[in-house]
Amino acid sequence: MALAAVVAVTTGAATMSASAAAPLTVAAALSAQDGRSAAVTGYIVGQPTATNTVIKSGFTGDTAFAIADSAAESSTSRMLYVQVTAAYRSAFGLQSNPGLMGRSVTVTGTLTAYFSHGGLKDPTAMSLTGSSPAPSASPTGSGGPYDNTYYASAIGKTGSSLRTALHNIIKVQTKITYDQVWEALKVTDQDPNNAGNVILIYSGRSQSKSTNGGGVNDWNREHVWPQSHGSFGTATGPGTDLHHLRPEDVTVNSTRGNKDFDLGGSTVSEAPGNYTDADSWEPRNAVKGDVARMIMYMAIRYEGEDGWPNLEMNNSVNGSVPYLGRLSVLLQWNLQDPPDTFEKRRNQVIYDSWQGNRNPFIDHPEWATAIWGG
Repeated sequence: MALAAVVAVTTGAATMSASAAAPLTVAAALSAQDGRSAAVTGYIVGQPTATNTVIKSGFTGDTAFAIADSAAESSTSRMLYVQVTAAYRSAFGLQSNPGLMGRSVTVTGTLTAYFSHGGLKDPTAMSLTGSSPAPSASPTGSGGPYDNTYYASAIGKTGSSLRTALHNIIKVQTKITYDQVWEALKVTDQDPNNAGNVILIYSGRSQSKSTNGGGVNDWNREHVWPQSHGSFGTATGPGTDLHHLRPEDVTVNSTRGNKDFDLGGSTVSEAPGNYTDADSWEPRNAVKGDVARMIMYMAIRYEGEDGWPNLEMNNSVNGSVPYLGRLSVLLQWNLQDPPDTFEKRRNQVIYDSWQGNRNPFIDHPEWATAIWGG
């Protein structure tokens, strides 16, 4: 269901008088688990699946969500588990409406244990009360659920100051091995319509997760920022960073090789919609922005620390280490193809389950212009 269609829902019974009073905070509701009826306002932070487990992506049902006083809350001890009964599932179930993550909601029901955890059951009213936590004032952004927390030190900045702030934020990450990348890609790039498949970035083909490898028609690990443009190979660090690694057909991956990104060329027969020539690659329209934002992430994340080169975009093709182009085209693609649901989900899964850092240009595409210009 589209978020635009999500509206306040009430049951046939009159909303209980408690809803007329100011809603409780989540903290207050957790301290009042005595069977009273009350309204509570909080941010949706995931789906509870056990007493101490709340998942933040890959939702498995529409029967419950967890709320907290902060959209960035990670401790289940500060979350209220909310039962979602049949009357509310089409509008408020997370499996059907994953875009509700980070939204503010007011729920009315009985404050009592749920999943053997502080909860609210038998709801009589649910409604959205805001699109996201109120962001700090920022000339460069439209606001988002991570602005007051993860991006707090970057809000309001532009140019080199913004670049430095974002680098210091996203460099804090959990690093994974190249072998772990196989399993991670099966989650990050899962076909939303077939849980047994991944979507190949350039081909756009949905292919079985089990067909990864090096054989013809297998899929393998494509470095969107080519290894040879950074001299990092497959070593832990830039060579294993999920924010620029994607599944792709072995043959198509080989055809792309280490080419820069630019417009034009001949059609790639194995991947219609993509074009290539001697020194450049143009991906299909649906992922042009994805590619641009992955390259921008790498240029900000890897600034010459920890023995890695200072990766940077330039306006050339077939350039030398540590450059990758063409900057003007990548900026164009970022505007042409805004982040879609697949790309946003991928960013969230990497943050929640693998690396603990985000691609800021997915959350704020306008930051590309704020750093590199028009």
